[in-house]
Amino acid sequence: MDIASLIGILTGLVMVIFGIVFDSKAGIVIGNLQAFIDIPSFIITIGGSLGSLMASNTMKDFISGFKSFPLIFKGVAGSAEETIGNIIELSNVARKEGLLALEEAGNNIEDPFLKKGIMLVVDGTDPELVRGILETDLMGIDGRHSKVAGFWSTWGALGPAWGMIGTLIGLINMLGSLDDVSTIGPSMAVALVTTLYGSLIANWICAPVENKLKANNEIEMMLKEITVEGLLSIQAGENPRVIEEKLKSFLSPADREGIGADGGSGGGEA
Repeated sequence: MDIASLIGILTGLVMVIFGIVFDSKAGIVIGNLQAFIDIPSFIITIGGSLGSLMASNTMKDFISGFKSFPLIFKGVAGSAEETIGNIIELSNVARKEGLLALEEAGNNIEDPFLKKGIMLVVDGTDPELVRGILETDLMGIDGRHSKVAGFWSTWGALGPAWGMIGTLIGLINMLGSLDDVSTIGPSMAVALVTTLYGSLIANWICAPVENKLKANNEIEMMLKEITVEGLLSIQAGENPRVIEEKLKSFLSPADREGIGADGGSGGGEA
């Protein structure tokens, strides 16, 4: 579990609440919270932005977008070290027993993308066709992930816009009752609350979720690109040590340390 997102979201909430209830002179004043809770503002900002978001998507995509929220806490399955280690183990098998032996080795692999690539190699598919099939698969995955990230980006743009709409509604109501000076202050406060709600939608929820989904997608794409290059190198009959060095080039110098240090992650046959 990736706790960074959980800690970040909770920290943001705590900071907002602290800013609301803390008074430099009186200390903590819980009663201040009441001024920031307004049902009409909530309905306008949340309801309005969700309505526009629904209108911007099919119902299936709308539901799928919200289902992606828990993904920011799960992180990416696998790691570069594990992926490279699997490729090196497969290259050793292919070097000792031939490409056909990869079929049996692939039965113990859970990654469907890697297993698909292994089956293509075992079937004797032309290397360029193998690359084309796997890269097409990559494009599909990247497109789906980008669509989900775009869902949160759209909501992040709509939230502040609807907050401004709520503010304008509040200001119009305030201007309509200027004859009663006592209502100006409370009406202005309510008008500004909608802008606050819109900003919270965008900066507390949507932007972090969008960025984390994009970051996870970049990591997953890199792992799958490592898989593609590794499988094509195995198919070409390259030395496991050469394959290891080639695949490590995808990583930063700091991340390369430790990969290949033991027999499980490298140390291919000569």
